Amino acid sequence: MTDCKLRYASSPADAVGYDTDRLREEFLIERVMTPGQICLTCSMFDRMIAGGAMPVGERLELEAVDLLRSERFTSRREVGIINVGGAGTVTVDGRRYELDFKEALYVGRGEKRIFFESADAAKPAMFYLNSAPAHCEYPDRKITRADAVVMEAGSAEGSNHRIINRMIVKEVVPTCQLQMGMTELKTGSVWNTMPAHTHDRRMEVYFYFELPADHSVCHFMGQPQQTRHIWMQNLQGVISPSWSIHSACGTAAYTFIWGMCGENLDYNDMDGCPTNRLK
Repeated sequence: MTDCKLRYASSPADAVGYDTDRLREEFLIERVMTPGQICLTCSMFDRMIAGGAMPVGERLELEAVDLLRSERFTSRREVGIINVGGAGTVTVDGRRYELDFKEALYVGRGEKRIFFESADAAKPAMFYLNSAPAHCEYPDRKITRADAVVMEAGSAEGSNHRIINRMIVKEVVPTCQLQMGMTELKTGSVWNTMPAHTHDRRMEVYFYFELPADHSVCHFMGQPQQTRHIWMQNLQGVISPSWSIHSACGTAAYTFIWGMCGENLDYNDMDGCPTNRLK
């Protein structure tokens, strides 16, 4: 079963007036992983689709949802997948890719059938995915952290010591517009993406995981001079428009997956926002 919810794009002039409930309704992806289902959210910001597949028992097929008006899900799309659960397998047109925890798979446009399976139903895989429109075909490829472009950033003194694993990026695998990676915070660090930034040429989606029970992440968004916040829990996602910063502070260390699509594939194309000028 594949379920897909639609989120319309919004103007920063409108978003600045949202109350807590409306802010969460527009940008928070509260339900990403549901046992035995594929749950998707399609944002009209660059038509990014984010969601999760959590197979328990029977395998799940990534079907073309009505919103796409296409024969197959990947008829006009590319997909990035990162496993955040137990061991599992993604089968693409008969080719099996075994993905362990924190391993990724790029699936190019034009593939016909995509299935998700767990190796052990008692410890199900949780496949987090992002998908963007694609204008040509590139080959599928499995990506491990050993393949990633790894960056160390921040410091323990700044409470933002973190490892950035750039996994589905142009230096690793060719894509049309999709980029994905995973940022792991070191124990004792709680801030991500500080100093904050925007990038007018791309939108972004964050997915938080490895957040301990009874802890939360406070995600910051909005224009640099009109910031807002959304309290989030483990295994939840949040949509970040191109006009919005995307940063967070947790009550404990955590990991998050970032996915981008838009105008270019330049990871460093960012418009910085000095921390002491945020409002």
